[in-house]
Formats: sequence, C-alpha cells, structure tokens
Amino acid sequence: MIENRNTILAVILSGLVLIAWQYFYNIPTMEKQRAAQQAELAQKQAANPAATPATPANPSGAPAAPAQQAGAPTTPATAVPVQPRATVIAASPRVKIDTPNISGSISLTGARIDDVALVRFRETVDPKSPAIELFSPSGTKDPFYAEFGFVPSAGSTIKMPTKDTVWAQEGAGSLTPTTPVTLTWNNGQGLTFKRTISIDDKFLFTIKDDVANVGDAPVTIYPFGLISRHGTPHVSGYYILHEGLIGVLGDQGLQEFGYKKMDETKAVEFKVTNAWMGITDKYWAGTLLPSPKANVQARFSSNLVGTLRTYQTDYLLDPMTIAIGGTASTTTNLFAGAKENATVDAYDKQLGLNKFDRLIDWGWFYFITKPMFFMIDWFFHIVGNFGVAILLVTVLVKLVFFPLASKSYASMAKMKAVQPQLAALKDKYPDDKMKQQQEMMEIYKKEKINPIAGCLPILIQIPVFFSLYKVLFVTIEMRHAPFFGWIRDLSAPDPTNLFNLFGLFAFDPTQLPVLGYYLHLGIWPIIMGITMWFQMKLNPTPPDPTQKMIFDWMPLIFTFMLAGFPAGLVIYWAWNNLLSVLQQSYIMKKNGAKIELFDNLKSTFAGSKKTT
Repeated sequence: MIENRNTILAVILSGLVLIAWQYFYNIPTMEKQRAAQQAELAQKQAANPAATPATPANPSGAPAAPAQQAGAPTTPATAVPVQPRATVIAASPRVKIDTPNISGSISLTGARIDDVALVRFRETVDPKSPAIELFSPSGTKDPFYAEFGFVPSAGSTIKMPTKDTVWAQEGAGSLTPTTPVTLTWNNGQGLTFKRTISIDDKFLFTIKDDVANVGDAPVTIYPFGLISRHGTPHVSGYYILHEGLIGVLGDQGLQEFGYKKMDETKAVEFKVTNAWMGITDKYWAGTLLPSPKANVQARFSSNLVGTLRTYQTDYLLDPMTIAIGGTASTTTNLFAGAKENATVDAYDKQLGLNKFDRLIDWGWFYFITKPMFFMIDWFFHIVGNFGVAILLVTVLVKLVFFPLASKSYASMAKMKAVQPQLAALKDKYPDDKMKQQQEMMEIYKKEKINPIAGCLPILIQIPVFFSLYKVLFVTIEMRHAPFFGWIRDLSAPDPTNLFNLFGLFAFDPTQLPVLGYYLHLGIWPIIMGITMWFQMKLNPTPPDPTQKMIFDWMPLIFTFMLAGFPAGLVIYWAWNNLLSVLQQSYIMKKNGAKIELFDNLKSTFAGSKKTT
C-alpha cells in the first residue's frame, strides 16, 4: 500500500507539473505570439478618427437604423495615418481634467471622455516613467473612450448630438473634484441639451443630462452610454486572467468575453436591471455604471469598421418623453481608473451596484482569494512591506492547518515504523498479492494508520497556492511592490539570471534563438528549488526506481517552471518549503520516527561520488 500511496502522490505531482506548464507557459507563449502578430498588423493599419462602432441596440419604438444619430459610419471612412496622442488632443477644443488621480481632458467635439491618464501609476518601477494612459481619442494608436448621448424615437427627424457636435462650455475652468463643468448644445429645433460632468478624487465620473423642450411638439428620446475600443489590444495572454469585455448583468450574473471570444460571438445582448458593463485590462478598466434601478438593454459587440476591429460595450435606457415646455433628466456614472480593491468596494457600496468587486478577477477560488488578499493587505499596513506580509500570511496559514498536517505527518511516521512488517509480508506471501493487501490493511487498522493521509497537505496547499498566485498576479496593490535587495516588483519575475552570472556578463541570454525562452533562472527560484530538494530528502527514498527518479527531478523541474512566475510567489513557495521542513521534522521527532534528511543527503552525495 505504501507503494500505491507513493504512486498516487507521484501521479498527482506530475499531473500538476504538466497542467501548470501547459497553462502558465505554453498557452501564454502562444497567446503572446498571437498578440504580437496582431499588434504588428494593427500598426500597419491606418486608424480612422471618425470611426465609431454601432450605437446601442434598440428596443421596439426606437429607430431601426440609428447609426448616424450616434455617429457610427454607414460606410467605411477614408483611412488617415495614426497621429501622436498629443497632436490629436491639441487639435480639438477641450476641458482639462485635474484631480489627484487623473489628468487629461474632455473633448468638446462629441463631449467624449477620451483623454485619461492615471498619474499615480507609472509604466515601470521608475517613478519618472510616463503615467499610465487609459483613454485615448480616435486617430491615435489605441483609441479607447466613453461617450454618452441620446437616440430619437423611430421615424423622428429631430436632431441629436453626435460625435461631431461641438458643445459649448459654460464659464471656464477645469474639471476637478470641487468644480464640475457644464456643457450645452442647442439643436435649433426647440431642444437644449445641458450636460453637467463631475468627478470625485478617485476614478468616478458623474454625467447628468438635462434636456429642455421649447418646441411645438413632445419629443421622445432614449439615453445611451458606450465604451469603445479600437484595435485588438495587447493582452497578458494568461489563461487564469480575464481581459476584455466584462459586466454583471442582473440575474444573469458575471459575463466575461475575451477579445477572441467576442470576435467569434460578434454581439450579445441582455435585457436586465441592476447591471454594469465595461472593458477591462489586467489592472485598469473603463465601466459604465447606469442606475441599478434602470431597465437596461446592454450589449457587447465586436465590429469591423473599415480594416479596424472595434470592441464596444453599451446600454440603452427606457425612453424619456419631454412635453412642450418641459424638461427631462438622466444621470449615470463612469468608472475609468485603476482596479484598487478598496476603491472598487467603496463604489460598490456607495452606488448600490451589483457585485462591482468582480471587476477584479478573483477567480474560481473567490472565497479563498479575496480573504487571502485582505490578510496580506492587513499585514502590509502593519509592516509596510508586501513581501514580509506574504511571509507572515504563510506562517498564519501553516498554523491554521497545523492540526491536519500534524495528523498527516504522524500517519506517515507510523507508516514508516511498520515498514519492517510490510516488508515481511512480501517474504511471507511472495505470490499472493491479494493476501498481501489484506494483511497490510489489517496492520493499518491495528495501528490506526491512514495510508493516504500524506497526500492531504499537498492537496490542501493547491487552492492556497493558486489563490496566492491570483492575488499576486491580478491585484494592482502588488504591482511594483518592492521586497528587499534586487526585488523591486513582487508581481514580476526575479530579474536576476544565472545564465549571465547574475549580471556579470552584459548580455541577455533570453534573447538567444530557440533556447532563449528557457534561459532565465533567478536567485529566488534557485533558493526555492534548494528548499524543495531539502523537503524531498526529508522523506524516505521511494523503493520504486521510477518514483525515485520523479522525486529526484521534481525540484529541478519546479525550479525552471517557477522561474518566470512573480517573485512574490516564488518567495512564498521557498518560505513555505522551509516551514514544511521544520514542521515535518518536529512532528516526526515527536512521534519517534527517524528524520531521514541527513541520511538521504549523505547517501545522495555518496552516490554521486561513487558514480564519478
């Protein structure tokens, strides 16, 4: 039975290696190559500054073909060269945005929110590097913007503001947390549109539209909001991370459509209440936040405008009928910023949204991942270092599972103690496997041994490991968080490399053809491999040569496999291995079992010398 247990354990670990290698290396590599090809193709294509995807889907009573009202071209527009972002922004009248978290501007042409930079977040760990640019106007390399407006009822000829409408600003000044801006436009047919835009000190825009009717007939209009992105963006390409269109749509729950899936689906519509929808990157997002009480006809879509692929999420609300001499109002919100957990949770409660915290990709183990983040974040506010916080959380997890681990290691110690009896059974019943198994089970029953208990610590560690990986990989709080020494970003791989002697030689071995991808092995992955090797040597040597080979090579395989993982995860794994060695040694000694570590190390080096 001991052989069966070791075989099961070996199969589990081998399977995990293969699965992890496939999902974390092969798939990301292929996705990155695909994204790079698409990015190269996009650079060769000309961006169309007039291109706007189709307007929101329309309910009965709304116009059947409202594209022109919202500015979408009915035929491909003439392509023009991509221009620098600063050039495009300077070419149109704008209202400046100035807050502690956002700098940018609102275009008076179309009243688009299309220039948003996140001033607290930089492209690299260098604080002098450029700020993250989230929204950019049409005509730039990566157009990404939000637009709000109205669609007239079916058959109506009343003029609505479009992408080409030039709004007038009342007064002067910038948009700040204390000074909203007001934009106006008169359609010359009796309708005056007044838009008041305000912003908080984080990432929330509030858009309030008032429409006054001094014409000679009532008017029915449909409010809409959209977020549009031109070109397929470069994504991280990791299986466990969602980047693309996202929303929680009423009772239909969380909906996620990656760019590739959206290209295949073309369009998907939802008629719901209590909904929000948007487009998300790994750390940043733009999302539409209509009133939770509003009836929303939402849509995700992928369109080909000319030669450029565009992605859009939009909504259309119930109609507003404005009587002669009357006014109507509608208010909505826009989130455009960093997916900070505290900020996202605060907006969820403040606006009464439907699970807005799912904007952060907590993954399948949501119930473990989010508490794991809270623990790390709590310790961080005490010690001031996320790396140290990870080490403390690892100790806490070890303490929580100590009783179970104690029983597991105690069972392993007892099993080791009965090995002479099990060996005797082979001599006593050499040709009767069934009898051997029956006698083994009797020994286990008598000694109260659970033969599979040794697998439990590893099985329990899998969701914890995965959850910590998600925390390190998806939470912006870990982005650019330093540890000590050369680790300046816990969310990035260890920057050192054995294959250039840790910087002694001034060349990058990862750029070599064919093998370069595998020639990255930092100091912390090496430390992790050594601690795992020590942990393996703590256990008795498997009697089966195949199993022994698997366990002998396992530390080396994991060393290379984890070399490209976030440094914080590798540090956690090394620390966890060390704690496991100390814990297992203590429990084995407590149960009277011999600690095999030094004997196994001695036999390993003795075997190496003998082979030499």
